[in-house]
Amino acid sequence: METREHFYIDGGYVAPAGTGTIDVVSPHTEQVIARVPDGTNADIDRAVAAARKAFDDSEWSRTTAAERSAKIAALSASINARMDEFAKLISSENGSPYSFSIMGQVLSSTMVLDYYAGLAQTFHFEELRPGLMGPSLVRKEPVGVVAAIVPWNVPLFTAMLKIAPALAAGCTVVLKPAPETPLDSYLLAECLDEAGIPAGVVNIVTAGREVGEHLVTHPDIDKIAFTGSTIAGKRIGALAGERLRRLTLELGGKSAAIILDDADLETSIPALLGSSFMNNGQACVAQTRILASRDRYTEIVDAITEFASQQIVGDPLDPATQIGPLVAERQRDRVEGYIATAQKEGGKITTGGGRPSSQSTGWYVEPTVFINVEPDSTLAQEEVFGPVVAVIPYDSPDDAVKIANNSEYGLSGTVFTSDIPAGIDIARRVRTGTFTINGFSLDFGAPFGGYKNSGIGRELGPEGLAAYLESKSICLPAGTEVPGVPTASA
Repeated sequence: METREHFYIDGGYVAPAGTGTIDVVSPHTEQVIARVPDGTNADIDRAVAAARKAFDDSEWSRTTAAERSAKIAALSASINARMDEFAKLISSENGSPYSFSIMGQVLSSTMVLDYYAGLAQTFHFEELRPGLMGPSLVRKEPVGVVAAIVPWNVPLFTAMLKIAPALAAGCTVVLKPAPETPLDSYLLAECLDEAGIPAGVVNIVTAGREVGEHLVTHPDIDKIAFTGSTIAGKRIGALAGERLRRLTLELGGKSAAIILDDADLETSIPALLGSSFMNNGQACVAQTRILASRDRYTEIVDAITEFASQQIVGDPLDPATQIGPLVAERQRDRVEGYIATAQKEGGKITTGGGRPSSQSTGWYVEPTVFINVEPDSTLAQEEVFGPVVAVIPYDSPDDAVKIANNSEYGLSGTVFTSDIPAGIDIARRVRTGTFTINGFSLDFGAPFGGYKNSGIGRELGPEGLAAYLESKSICLPAGTEVPGVPTASA
């Protein structure tokens, strides 16, 4: 069993203030695989003080964009060199299939870093704007000390969605991993050292949710970046609002996939269900409401049922595994509760619905497909966060859009069609922050975030960098020129 006894604060490893510990339990074996310290408010205070000092008193916030870009690129290279180690560690923590961990947990993280390393070199942190009385020097300055709180489903990736733009902006960070998945953050600390990230710029404290609230309300925090449940996000939003604190929230989803009648099912179904069941269904962007026209409903249900029933369920460290265990026993109980509720409300299972007989231990749920699900039912409205999908019929494309928009969430969505203009028309009408035609993807150069209860603000793209910057206007006398600063186009 791996044991960690320190936190990563101010560029070094420090002993915790308390004696509490967090047990990391394998979702596959149900055995404790590691133990880490459980942070206290005093540990958060120390981490925030280090980040505050690094921002206020060191040169980090005043470095050039090129210097920050080089550090980000070095961090990406360090993580990339240990990709297999990261992937296996995360799979051991949260049950993510190794085949997904390589791409979705680790490679995607380095791609985010690479994007912001490039953007930092081309982004205009200063520009001159013509004005009626004279030009204005418009500066984009780092917002300050960032509290980054990340979930257990994609811990490294969601951390990089915050750390990469924060570093590009010149901010400093206190990272709090989820208690279920603290181990990869220790590996990240080693990479931060190897990349030469200055002391105090990124600090990591493993702790529970109560201590996370202390981080959110700490007076020396300037911005909060949170990925997690909508319930937790609302609480954090309320606390941030009381303090007028800058905020980015990436929350839950209940995304709809619309299959138009001209879609090629042979290619569409694997692409669709790959995003429905990704990470064992534990993804905020999972396409869990599948909308099929009544004309092709039976054909589509049969194809989806066959595909789901053929998924390989097993040890997350086995490269052949497609569906691993859920992260915790409570999560399996939650998913099984939704399956039972859907059946009580009239839903019918076409495949799955139970625990796989092939696994003697582990928090597994079979890939499950439901029909006879009403658009207003519990299964169609609430985020399950497990390998469960519902196939819902629609009467026309307009009806499909209406059903897709019948949700308190608006994070993602897809449409499958051979008519791309028709797909674009559908995409424009569905109220979500991201949408894909004929597949599922996130473009790291484009903004990611949600409408409605799916969050506030955006990550990725220039918009993700802007979330870590404050705008300052310096009004200048007429005729003033500032060497090296570009003039904004009209």
